[in-house]
Amino acid sequence: MKRILILSFLFVLIFSCKKEDPKNTILEGAIFGTYYRVTYDSDINYQNQIDSLFYVINKSMSTYQVNSDISKLNRNEDVEIDQHFIKVFIVSKKIYKFTKGAFDPTIGAVVNAWDFGPEGKIVNLDSIKIDSLMQSVGFDKVKLVDKKVVKSQETFIDFNAIAKGYAADVISEFLSNKNSKNHLVDIGGELRASGINIEKQKPWRVGVENPNFDGTQSINRALVLKDEAMATSGTYRKFKVDENGNRYAHIIDTKTGYPSKTNLLSISVITDNCMMADAYATAFKAMGIEKVKAFLKTHPELKVFLIFENENKELETLTLNGFPE
Repeated sequence: MKRILILSFLFVLIFSCKKEDPKNTILEGAIFGTYYRVTYDSDINYQNQIDSLFYVINKSMSTYQVNSDISKLNRNEDVEIDQHFIKVFIVSKKIYKFTKGAFDPTIGAVVNAWDFGPEGKIVNLDSIKIDSLMQSVGFDKVKLVDKKVVKSQETFIDFNAIAKGYAADVISEFLSNKNSKNHLVDIGGELRASGINIEKQKPWRVGVENPNFDGTQSINRALVLKDEAMATSGTYRKFKVDENGNRYAHIIDTKTGYPSKTNLLSISVITDNCMMADAYATAFKAMGIEKVKAFLKTHPELKVFLIFENENKELETLTLNGFPE
């Protein structure tokens, strides 16, 4: 009897030792001028595959790489675009139309002129130069024919306001195809969540930062993401101050060619995919609070959280379309 009890005890002990708590794999690095952090429910290291995906997307759409397809296109070289470019182009067209031009990838030349892009700035920028640059703005003037983009020579295309979100979707899709159903992809704060955090056995918990101009970080709201994506756009990290102390937002008003002047400081958008969330967060920054509220009445698929300054320069928040409390 003692021998049986001892053997049973050893079996239980061995079985207990083999059973380990589930662990996530975390891959981190730099991409698109920011960071990435990919957390997923597998012990397989997909670093090489993920790096390869980032490389292909950069090669397709990075305005910061001189030999990318989009840079060649902006130099009016003959180039055949890939499926990544085509997907982003098609969705950009839809959002351009939905937002009546508030989201416009052809604003890139004006962004560069204000020194928020990769090509520097125009010295002594004035209304005449801005008006001249605005002649080439308008995504409705750009066409996709097979695998070729047709545009005017002056038009500069820039997908930086949507590419990070798209990349998050691509990495999420890759992991799902590898049977990793529980993962969180974070590219510079653009998030795509699937399933749960297996280490904590809870949904993915993320945060919306306060718009701190001094560079410090603090959380305004913590929330749960499950099988959703969230992107945030704001003026509290990327802005310039002129000699008179005026602060210029990095998001340019596509109607005027000037940096957006609004009391909106931060816009967070939750929807099914990060590409759409990324683009809408940018568009809403230029639209302003009242136009955003009107727009969302016909777009229930978008959950939105706004942080803005009131008339007394105090921070206020606004939750729209069921953004998580």
